[in-house]
Amino acid sequence: MPLSVPTLTTSATEFKPEDFVLYRDPAKFWAGTPGHTYVCRVSAVMRWASGPVRYNLLPLAGGLVRDVKGDYMRLLPPLDAMRDIDTAALDTDGAADAMTAAAVAWLVRQHATASAEPKLPAPRD
Repeated sequence: MPLSVPTLTTSATEFKPEDFVLYRDPAKFWAGTPGHTYVCRVSAVMRWASGPVRYNLLPLAGGLVRDVKGDYMRLLPPLDAMRDIDTAALDTDGAADAMTAAAVAWLVRQHATASAEPKLPAPRD
């Protein structure tokens, strides 16, 4: 009976414009060059009849990466980015100390909006 060797494969996800992804530049990675993995925003999706879907990415540090295969990208879900807000223990002293500045700013803004007295628009003359 022949021995089968399992292989680790991950099928690429379909990404949409405005998705945040982690991108690993395969040429830099396999060459051992530093700075091969970084966060990007998907700016365009190109669908070709003769090949796989390709993407253009905007790295958060600036620039443009063109014609990227989805196999080298992983989605950065909003749930992960907002986890500190969702799991913060707001009923204890110093709870905000463990939160990022952006999370605190978002909560302050939400509080100001939720605490405002509802008003009708001013009548037009």
